[in-house]
This record gives sequence, structure tokens and C-alpha cells, in this order.
Amino acid sequence: MDNSDIHTATPVIMVEIIEYESHSVVCKTIINKTTGNVSVMSFDDGEALVEKTIPFDAFAQIIDGRAEIVIDGTSHFLETGQSIIIPAHSANIVRANERFKMVLTVIKSGYE
Repeated sequence: MDNSDIHTATPVIMVEIIEYESHSVVCKTIINKTTGNVSVMSFDDGEALVEKTIPFDAFAQIIDGRAEIVIDGTSHFLETGQSIIIPAHSANIVRANERFKMVLTVIKSGYE
């Protein structure tokens, strides 16, 4: 399923929007607005995003597998169905100790 397969007002199964790829992190943005965006991501075992700090809150929801999300040096281990808010201006790392998929929602409004 690619981005053109995602239509408004049509139910989707989030975990099926993206597939795992060997030795990769895959990201599909499904909503991209000036006020924020929603992306679905898959991480292969051993993959990670580099540490970063963004000026906005982000809401990470694990939809398959188990993830490690490090916020300001503290590791949080989330399983399918769990979520966490990554606060604005917090250093964070998203790490796959095993394969997982997540939905990441970034809210850009409210910081003017």
C-alpha cells in the first residue's frame, strides 16, 4: 500500500499501511499539514533514528512489536498498543531492539 492508497473517510488497518524492509527504517507520511503530520514507520531489528531534538510535541504509538524510545537519556520500552508523548525540546532516540511499527504524530501548532 502506498500513500496514494490512503483515502480520507475510508477505514484502514494501520499496521498494514507499511511493510518491514531488511536493514531499514521505512516512513510513510499519511497526513502532512502546516500544523503537524502523521507518519507510519517500520523499523527492522537493530535499526534506529539518530538522536534529535524537535521544537514540537510528538505522540508515538506502537502498532506492532516492541520499541525502545529514549527521552532525555531515559529508556522507555513500549509494546504493541502502548504510546508515549515525546515532549518538545527533549533529546530523543527511537531504537529497534526487535522489529516494530509505529504511528508518529507531530503537533506543530501551539508554539507560535
